[in-house]
Amino acid sequence: MSIHLVGETIDAKRAHHRAQAGELIQLVRGVYIEHDADAEMAILGHAVRIAHYLYPNAYLSSASAVLLGPAPDGRLFISGRRNQRTRLRTLEIIQNEAPAHPSTASAVIGDDLGELRVDVSSPRQRFLEAFRLRSEHASAITTDMRTQMAARLVEEHGSPQAAADAVWALARENGWYREGENAERFLLVQLGAGKAPVNKAALDLLVAWHGEPLGRLIHDGFEWRWKPRKRSGPPLVRETTPGKLPAFIESLLPEGWLAKVLHERDERDALRSGRRYLSNIAIVQSPDELAALPADILVTPLAAFFEAGRFTGRYAGPARGEIEETFEQKLAQIFARAETPRLSGVQIKAPMSLLSDGTLVAAIDQPFTHILKPAGAAGFETLPIVEWLCLELGRAVGFDVPAAALIEMPDGMPPALLVERFDIRRHVEDQRRFALEDFCSILDLPTSAKYDGTIERMAKGLRPLSTDPVADLTILFRRALFAWLIADGDMHLKNLAMLKTADAGAKAFTSVRFAPLYDAVTTRVFPGLAGDRMALKLNGKDDRLGQQDFFALARTIGLTAANSEAAIAEIAGRLAERAMALRLPDFAGQSEAVKVAQDKVIALVGERCAAFAGAGA
Repeated sequence: MSIHLVGETIDAKRAHHRAQAGELIQLVRGVYIEHDADAEMAILGHAVRIAHYLYPNAYLSSASAVLLGPAPDGRLFISGRRNQRTRLRTLEIIQNEAPAHPSTASAVIGDDLGELRVDVSSPRQRFLEAFRLRSEHASAITTDMRTQMAARLVEEHGSPQAAADAVWALARENGWYREGENAERFLLVQLGAGKAPVNKAALDLLVAWHGEPLGRLIHDGFEWRWKPRKRSGPPLVRETTPGKLPAFIESLLPEGWLAKVLHERDERDALRSGRRYLSNIAIVQSPDELAALPADILVTPLAAFFEAGRFTGRYAGPARGEIEETFEQKLAQIFARAETPRLSGVQIKAPMSLLSDGTLVAAIDQPFTHILKPAGAAGFETLPIVEWLCLELGRAVGFDVPAAALIEMPDGMPPALLVERFDIRRHVEDQRRFALEDFCSILDLPTSAKYDGTIERMAKGLRPLSTDPVADLTILFRRALFAWLIADGDMHLKNLAMLKTADAGAKAFTSVRFAPLYDAVTTRVFPGLAGDRMALKLNGKDDRLGQQDFFALARTIGLTAANSEAAIAEIAGRLAERAMALRLPDFAGQSEAVKVAQDKVIALVGERCAAFAGAGA
């Protein structure tokens, strides 16, 4: 038995003791799985039973009433007393408010624990549910499902008109007049109608992951619709708000500098002009375009051309040039080609490919393996230097940090930072599939809200997704502490993510863990940011944080006092020690601006670590 429900398959005391012993993992209150079970398969295989346990007065509705289980993307639709949702790994239970006079029927669901009788929307009601306005439940019902429902009702009632009359009776009883009108129109008109005029502004895009189609992303000129494809792999893209671009797709789109140079008017423009994105996602208009794109596989690791923090290969990327053209304009020309991978984030970045001979070129028709971060302007010329320092500090305190090196740039430009991607396959034989989901996507927030979250809210979103929640909550705590100690005021929801990994042929993600450290920067050393605060609040504060604030955070997210005290003492001690010993590559540390920036970083880190010294002693 892989799953346990308190009061049904196990008593509360035994569940608690087994969880304390590490034999069970708690998903939510009252729901446990065996520690060595395939969590994703256990959850999805018992999805209806779990939903019935958590919401005993609700009934299956929408697509789940048709499928008698979750939709292909892992969403299970129910209706009950109020709107709410619960997410357990790849399963998302979405409840909307039931009508005043629901029409339901009984269905039998079978799983490893036996058979279970549950209520589901009746054929009449689920057909009306398909026409609800701005409803996630409605958007989950595909055109094929609507057509099959209509045929079923016509068969039951004898004619389209009789079926429409039966549906209207239920619609009037619940005040669903608009739904009744649309359902009647579908029954009487659309089933036999000819082709409607085509809106030439509409988009129909194919979304693929590692070259495998996931579904169609459609914009009819008014709103977005996501149509997942039936597949055996893990669900990745979720449509959580009807009519809106799925949060996972939005998180991939260019922002800041890149959005500006591409002159894209909206997200439709952005998706129409690009093809390749992070997380091994391709968004194209036809399968032929998909077949022509290179696979992002790491053929040459940065370690092969790296020495003491310096890139020793040959840089053949964009240069400043000898005329009036700026480096930024050069980059803009590269991004003007649809084959160039798109990047999110406000910092100037360029997708690069490290070839086997050590040549670093723009990843236009090559695998996208590395990210180049050139120097900024107007006081931000040392940004790559500061980020390199912070990544090395993160490495010193035990974080998983991608390979990174400083590059001596041509034409007298300041050094740039080169970072190796950690969300791609490591060699040609590697058949794993990777996806990076930032916390804007996880918490279903738009990119514009990346500063609106809290560390506590992140913990709540992380817990049901992670395949090792205790370890990842500890990492979240350590990352928040690290950000404060290095004065990183830009650790927002897009700079924190979960790395999802699926083995070849796996139907669910094998591993969902906190992603390696990236985009870590001491922001207080830059002009105008001397008083920069934390991007995300913890314990209700974003400045003047002390040990007690982190102890309060630990209690809130479920970490023990002993572990949090030990983490504070360890990180503060190791960070202070490494900051004093850290040195830049010789070529990068020559300018006065770099020396000033490095001294500021060391001073800030030393000051903050000293204030935290002695924790746990």
